[in-house]
Amino acid sequence: MNRWRNGVVGVLSAAALTAALGACGEDGNGTDPGPQQEGTESAEATVATSDSEVGTILTDGQGNTLYLFTEDSPGTSACEDDCLQAWPTLEGEAAAGDGVDAELLDTIERPDGTVQATYNDWPLYYYAEDAESGDLNGQGVNDAWWVVDPGGNAIQQMPEGGSGY
Repeated sequence: MNRWRNGVVGVLSAAALTAALGACGEDGNGTDPGPQQEGTESAEATVATSDSEVGTILTDGQGNTLYLFTEDSPGTSACEDDCLQAWPTLEGEAAAGDGVDAELLDTIERPDGTVQATYNDWPLYYYAEDAESGDLNGQGVNDAWWVVDPGGNAIQQMPEGGSGY
């Protein structure tokens, strides 16, 4: 985890990440892309469920929160270029973990040729400012980024004490 984080932090400057967050309408100030990319480069990732402050949500196999983007359309990602710096994709085929309906898992091919996992036709993303498993820092960003319930729907509830972005 630290090897990946250190490599990315070394490549991305604070200004580049801030610009990337701005591309998705977020004024974020963090430069730590968090642990979420670990394991996503394999041919098959795991999508599971975890309990959170807003209910049962989709996570990856390490418990890192997955999000959907309401500007996406079924089977199509609207997050491109700088947006992907702030909202990295869950890459590759995904296996169903505990609490996940395997019938709702699928993939799309992105314009750059990478494969992105989807759930209920929603492309799945991480948030670069989620530093630890279970973080919900992307919840409600721009009223467009939301965690996903086991049925494949956005949970549009803020965690207690959330800023309401």
